[in-house]
Amino acid sequence: MIVMGRSPVFLMPSGRWGPFTLSLPFAVSPDHSHTMNAMTFDDFQAQALDRGFEEALVRRWPPGAELETHTHPFDADAVVIEGEMWLTCEGKTRRLTPGDTFALPHGVPHAERYGPNGAMYWVARRNPR
Repeated sequence: MIVMGRSPVFLMPSGRWGPFTLSLPFAVSPDHSHTMNAMTFDDFQAQALDRGFEEALVRRWPPGAELETHTHPFDADAVVIEGEMWLTCEGKTRRLTPGDTFALPHGVPHAERYGPNGAMYWVARRNPR
């Protein structure tokens, strides 16, 4: 599943669209240079733990980094904080910029590519039950 834009939706592995699980009060500047009135990482982490996620991490990626198609053994809900990235899942690629969110259930094949300035996102992780 992939989240695109500010609207809280994701693409399920089945191809249908559904509601996103995070509630993030982000206001992003028009040029995406910074977020304003954004929640802190501590707020994000607390919300993730309240929702049953086991951990929340800050992930930073260098400029131009690419990860070939892979999977994770955990569910992930994330929000892009800086830079830009492209997430490809089921043949669909989405560009994600600050304030955009994405969710991936465990085991979903996907690829990642990061922009010329790299990217940073906060991610909540949960092992499947």
